[in-house]
Amino acid sequence: MTLLIHPHSPLPLRRFWPPSFRPSSCNTFATIRSSLPFLPDKARFYGELEAAVDVVERACRLCVDVKKSLLSNDDRILEKNDQTPVTIADFGVQALISLELSKAFPSIPLVAEEDSGFLRSNSGLQTIDDYDGNYLVNSVLTAVADKTTGSDDPLTAGVVLEAIDRGGKNSVSFDAQPATYWVLDPIDGTRGFLKGSDALYVVGLALVVKGEIVLGVMGCPNWKIGIPSPGIEDKRTVDPETGIIMIAHAGCGTWTRRLFDSMDSILRMQGGWQQCFVDTYSMVHEARFCIPDSQTWELMPLSQLFSSTVDDTEDRDKNTVLLLPTYCGSLCKYLTVASGRASVFILRARTQTIIKVWDHAVGAICIQEAGGKVTDWTGSDLDLAADQAERRIIYPSGGVLVTNGRLHNKILEMVSNFSVV
Repeated sequence: MTLLIHPHSPLPLRRFWPPSFRPSSCNTFATIRSSLPFLPDKARFYGELEAAVDVVERACRLCVDVKKSLLSNDDRILEKNDQTPVTIADFGVQALISLELSKAFPSIPLVAEEDSGFLRSNSGLQTIDDYDGNYLVNSVLTAVADKTTGSDDPLTAGVVLEAIDRGGKNSVSFDAQPATYWVLDPIDGTRGFLKGSDALYVVGLALVVKGEIVLGVMGCPNWKIGIPSPGIEDKRTVDPETGIIMIAHAGCGTWTRRLFDSMDSILRMQGGWQQCFVDTYSMVHEARFCIPDSQTWELMPLSQLFSSTVDDTEDRDKNTVLLLPTYCGSLCKYLTVASGRASVFILRARTQTIIKVWDHAVGAICIQEAGGKVTDWTGSDLDLAADQAERRIIYPSGGVLVTNGRLHNKILEMVSNFSVV
């Protein structure tokens, strides 16, 4: 396996770093003749990560294809009981990934967001096989069939619905012991999915082995590849292509490449990966913050010490922080911090909000392998086994804090006395 070093990358890493810091490796671009950016003997779960990358990329293609049809077919958009928009793409992605992972790794269960109960009840199905002429189920079936790798068993509506349920609530029962399972968010930021090409959404998949997150893959079809970070003087033309895939493996770093590369598959396997890192800001007032789109800065404990602005062109004093435009979904914020485009993502837990594991698992390993840190507001690691029976809910004390690492203890100290209501 040959390691090639290119002196000039089309996507220089230096655009991810603040002006005051330029790592010595920022002008190099390592390319390895492999489908992943590191050697198999360096990654214990290399095969699992290869499979995850492949299926997440196909799932993102499914999203793009479905979204094109949504532009002229508003009746394909449904509302779940919690008022979160859900589309054929959500069900299609979960079915596709469930089908492919169960073929490759039949002994590893799946914990995912959706189940077929909503689809069945809103489709008027009397039985699993009663789908002739049924618009919703046929649409999901068509979307999935085009992206599967094939099987000896025919792909029917029943097979697709069962695949969705494989990751749904009550699909698997855990005990208090550390467990091994996949965690999937079929589309994190569905409102972003529905808004248009400028809004971000993420397909997120992680593998937990004996209670520890060992790998993660995030696909973001709308990520603008060439947009420089706020405050960085590099104002080169924005790359017209969009979409990245981000991967992380324990001990191997966090990496990205274009999601839908124009190169053929053989050339793409020879490279395209770039290692990414969190930014290096160490002063809170210099940091770039993300908060949930459903919360305001005034709800955050730091608002007692800092005001906020969304204007990155104005000079800020030491009492004002930059608040980046909100993206739908938590994983979009994790991706933004892991890539160095934001410094902090802070989420406040509220009594009426249930925090789901799939909104955080894949993001956590991408942050950690990029040099950042993820904890609750007391500094404790997120407890993936807090929901001992199903591994679907986490209970972070105070909320979730995601940072570049350098700012973590400072912000923890600031929020430590904040009471959650």
